[in-house]
Amino acid sequence: MRIPSMTASSGVGFNMTPMIDVVFQLIIFFLVSSHLAKRESQLELPLPIARSGEDDRESSDTRLTISVLASGELMAQGRTMSVDDVEQLLAARRSEIGEKLEVRLRSDRGTVYKHIEPLLLRCAKLNIWNVTYAVYPEEAQP
Repeated sequence: MRIPSMTASSGVGFNMTPMIDVVFQLIIFFLVSSHLAKRESQLELPLPIARSGEDDRESSDTRLTISVLASGELMAQGRTMSVDDVEQLLAARRSEIGEKLEVRLRSDRGTVYKHIEPLLLRCAKLNIWNVTYAVYPEEAQP
């Protein structure tokens, strides 16, 4: 009787292709999402002018920027939204981030208050109290 030798054993291989695919997908996702976040704050709006205020802190993951055009059109996360869509987005971000959520309103200088009030009411309804307004300082008018 012959005893099998262990020298001819085949090793178990590890296929790296799926892991490489996932890593590339994650890289693409983060590149696209960071590009959208930068583009959101670069929307050309003639912001109101303020005599007092604080300098802008660096953008953070806890901030949601909502732009209000003079026509009343709302933009968030790079797309046009209705007030109800913004409320759903606020609720989702509030449940995700918690009390640290900061809402930044960027409105056109000519926007009337009736377009901003529904956003403030929705924020209050969802217990979001950290609402800031983007403005230009008096000496740095565009």
